Amino acid sequence: MDGLLTLYIFMLAAFTGYEIIAKVPVILHTPLMSGSNFIHGVVVVGAMIILGVAETPTQQVIGFFAVALGAANAAGGYVVTERMLAMFKKKEGGQ
Repeated sequence: MDGLLTLYIFMLAAFTGYEIIAKVPVILHTPLMSGSNFIHGVVVVGAMIILGVAETPTQQVIGFFAVALGAANAAGGYVVTERMLAMFKKKEGGQ
């Protein structure tokens, strides 16, 4: 029953996340994602904790991919933030 409950929570979180992000206008998507970089850090920490208690090889593989994808998501968020902030810097050369 524990695995079924975990699957239910995962499906509920995935559906809720999709519905929330799908309703965000395109112009607000980048600031929203760059402003939520701290959430990606929490996801990575949670994935590392779960990976630490993984017992079977399947759990370890899933945990590894969770950490890798979470870290890539966090790094991508910072890259997007940096590019977004670069748009507001004054250009040199008087233009």
